[in-house]
Amino acid sequence: MAGVVVLTAMAEPETPRTEAATAIASPMAATVAGLPVAVGAVVEAGAPVVVLEVMKMEHPVTAPARSRVVSVAVAEGDAVVAGQALLVLGPVGVEDPAAGGQAAEAAVAGERADLAELRRRRSLLADDARPEAVAKRHARGQRTARENVADLCDDGSFQEYGGFAFAAQEARRSRDDLQARTPADGLITGIGTVNAAQVGAEAARCAVAAYDYTVLAGTQGQRNHHKKDRLFELAERLRLPVVLFAEGGGGRPGDTDVPVIAGLDTRAFEHFARLSGLVPLVGVVAGRCFAGNAALLGCCDVVIATADANIGMGGPAMIEGGGLGVFRPEEVGPIDVQVANGVVDVAVADEAEAVAVAKQYLSYFQGPVAAGPVPDPEALRDVVPEHRKTVYDVRRVIDGLADEGSVLELRRGYGTGIVTALVRLAGKAVGVIANDPAVLGGAIDAPAADKAARFLQLCDGHDLPVLSLCDTPGFLVGPEAEETAQVRRFSRLFVSGASLSVPLVTVVLRKAYGLGAMAMAGGSFKAPVTVVSWPTGEFGGMGLEGAVRLGFRAELEAIADPVERQAAFDHMVEAAYRHGQALNLAAHLEIDDVIDPAETRDRVLAAFAAAPPPAPRTGKKRPGIDPW
Repeated sequence: MAGVVVLTAMAEPETPRTEAATAIASPMAATVAGLPVAVGAVVEAGAPVVVLEVMKMEHPVTAPARSRVVSVAVAEGDAVVAGQALLVLGPVGVEDPAAGGQAAEAAVAGERADLAELRRRRSLLADDARPEAVAKRHARGQRTARENVADLCDDGSFQEYGGFAFAAQEARRSRDDLQARTPADGLITGIGTVNAAQVGAEAARCAVAAYDYTVLAGTQGQRNHHKKDRLFELAERLRLPVVLFAEGGGGRPGDTDVPVIAGLDTRAFEHFARLSGLVPLVGVVAGRCFAGNAALLGCCDVVIATADANIGMGGPAMIEGGGLGVFRPEEVGPIDVQVANGVVDVAVADEAEAVAVAKQYLSYFQGPVAAGPVPDPEALRDVVPEHRKTVYDVRRVIDGLADEGSVLELRRGYGTGIVTALVRLAGKAVGVIANDPAVLGGAIDAPAADKAARFLQLCDGHDLPVLSLCDTPGFLVGPEAEETAQVRRFSRLFVSGASLSVPLVTVVLRKAYGLGAMAMAGGSFKAPVTVVSWPTGEFGGMGLEGAVRLGFRAELEAIADPVERQAAFDHMVEAAYRHGQALNLAAHLEIDDVIDPAETRDRVLAAFAAAPPPAPRTGKKRPGIDPW
């Protein structure tokens, strides 16, 4: 088969399309301040090719499209007029793919210098920037300040204020060293949300100040004082609760860059103290907390402290400087001392538990939540023994009334004759005070009166209704009791109770005698929204046995036989008991009702519901919450 040859016309090579060169003219009369490009460079659309300056302001002239710089007609410093040619841009062309690709790649990979510096400075704030300090902290079983803040605040909600501050010590150290070693000047401040999933974002807003012990021992520097001023002023303006992580050594003498002599005009303590009674103040401390840090801590409504906490108005250095001896930090204000004397409201094992308790405490002041599981109300019928002198655990009553898991007891180690606790009833926050018959038979001594009076102020200041569970023979008596200034301290309970503006409900569990019982009812059995009693209730102007001995002394002394005298005494006490029984008191209208213990929760909720809601807050109801 003969071969066939096919001839085809060869196509002419395609001539690349070219675009005309473009002269870039000045849009105004100005001075050439910069030429960021050179002849032959490829520039992207929108990239600056000339920078003009007018009245100290820079005006970049940009490329209209991706182009190559053909020529430059001006030099830096030249004065130009409007319309004058600055440079000529031409097409890149297909023969320059490498150059164009490299320029595009450089544009993507490059980063503005200001953003790069921002990222660098931000990186210095992270715990990762100081691994040795973090490792040392973790080796002691403690968390960093940033770890605590992250645990407290809802994910992603914390917005830091003043993070780029560093210690005012540039006269002693380089700026690079201070930025690296004293981030945030040892105090993290900002605003976030806590418990937003339960109460909503608006109610969950919270200000946070956390001293960082890994930075200059958490001391109070000049710049972090200014940070506190800013945060506390915002908390006042925005009505934000404040959580303070107070660990630290107090004032810092090493700041050199601020002309301060004594620093007594510092405003942070004033600003923070002024928040008392306006917003909830929560103090958390782990480790050492002395001097100025402790002063701020003491202003808080609640103090939550870990087992390794030491709290004191003066640390070892101040004590030694005052000629008062040499002590290790662990010897100053240890946790067992500060729990027993009432400084610490809630003692916890570690910082993780401390943050969990802080979140729980805040929740009571953030509004109602969904009601939790309800205990079996019939179990309350067996809490108080039938025998009137048999002791029982009053905390079983509190647990039996509150939503399950909602009880947070405050100051358990101090003033132990009265229990003070925050609870929820059907999802609503309520303050509870209760006499503890296991301590002094429920008698109210001076520490218990202090504790209860201050708790009533706390509840009233933040609009929490109060439930009082009464079982008291009255106030403590005797010469030793009077050495504790009991007259004044007990009367604080009357004054605080009488000034309540929130609803008060009193439930008598068993004993209600004299001034002590009246104090548990706001000063009078007519002061609460309602006063009801369990069937075990017994009432009188004073304890039955004492009343009989005083009232029938002559009759009893006239009985010569001791056995007969005791029998007569017992008979008189029994008669007095029957006279003061709850049902008899209700019949004479001195209390509102006698109820089945199983009805208590419903009756309390109904009484609170009958009271009008608190008026909208425009400021404080009280000048402040008594720190003590």
